[in-house]
Amino acid sequence: MSVLIVESNPELARLWQRHLERQGRKVVTARTQHEAINMLQSEHVSIIVLDVVLEEGSALAVADYASYRYPDVRVVFVSSSNFFSDGSIFNHSANACAYIPTSAPPDDLAALVDHYEVHL
Repeated sequence: MSVLIVESNPELARLWQRHLERQGRKVVTARTQHEAINMLQSEHVSIIVLDVVLEEGSALAVADYASYRYPDVRVVFVSSSNFFSDGSIFNHSANACAYIPTSAPPDDLAALVDHYEVHL
């Protein structure tokens, strides 16, 4: 199964991708809502790492589409802002399973992916 990383910052996406690939995961990346939706139409993913603030498009639209297409797939939301730091992201996205800062160590992200991965 693969992990979909949706992150507008290509350097950060590559950092996470390389770390997850070293742990034996197949990882695909997208930078925008449009790219993420296209990936979800062609790839079976087991978990999504999704930045709350995308440069192009809406992260919540990606999460909603993922919930429709793959009802059991969980979303790990990441953000560099404090906008959802109160935990309200869980009220807006039924498939949200975690919310961490983009500054979290890649090992923490990998642990969350391991914990919440759904085997389709």
